[in-house]
Amino acid sequence: MTALLSLRDVSKRYGALTVTDHISFSVSEGETLGILGPNGAGKTTLFNLISGDTRADSGTVEFDGREIGALAPYARCIAGIGRSYQVPRPFGNMTVFENLLVAATHGAQHSEDDAYALCVDVLEHTGLRAKANRHAGSLTLLDRKRLELARALATRPRLLLLDEIAGGLTEAETHTLVAEIRRVKQQGVTIVWIEHVVHALLALADRLLVINFGKHLAEGAPDAVMNDPEVRRVYLGLEAAA
Repeated sequence: MTALLSLRDVSKRYGALTVTDHISFSVSEGETLGILGPNGAGKTTLFNLISGDTRADSGTVEFDGREIGALAPYARCIAGIGRSYQVPRPFGNMTVFENLLVAATHGAQHSEDDAYALCVDVLEHTGLRAKANRHAGSLTLLDRKRLELARALATRPRLLLLDEIAGGLTEAETHTLVAEIRRVKQQGVTIVWIEHVVHALLALADRLLVINFGKHLAEGAPDAVMNDPEVRRVYLGLEAAA
């Protein structure tokens, strides 16, 4: 399969602290890669390096065969990289629909008519249609999470980065969210998903990557990774049976 995203030997430092330490991995087109790791492992920094919120100190980030290290975040979005944020970042003074319209017109670069149709479709599939005219700043945390997903989808991404999108959701809401992400996956969108709600991740991930202190710890099929003794010790806090 063709790699849509490739990171090669990527590092990011803040002073003496190395947050991402020579990370390399690729994601094939249409694949869903789950990323696990303890708090502070460098997972969100990794997303920031892909989306352009942060520039790498060394190494390369390639999207669709093109090195994108010099591209601004908006240019990466236009190129096909959409993301959600762990802490939702809506335009609080705009309505839910207006938030999506910004994403559709500027991220997906749709005409006004096409943008309206896309936004209505996204609202329908993310359970936000009834709240389309509410100001985003008035939404509950759970609906802000839904809006994060909706805004990312409204950019019509080829690569969707999900940063702990299930955090704070009830069990029933998590199942609904997983069903929506499965629909996105079935449409051929490539997904990289950071998540602490492990059962949600395991429901969709084709492959798992585990990082710890910014370093590559394990990678492979979900069952093999979750049964890896070092992963169990570092991430799950379980010692391997003697």
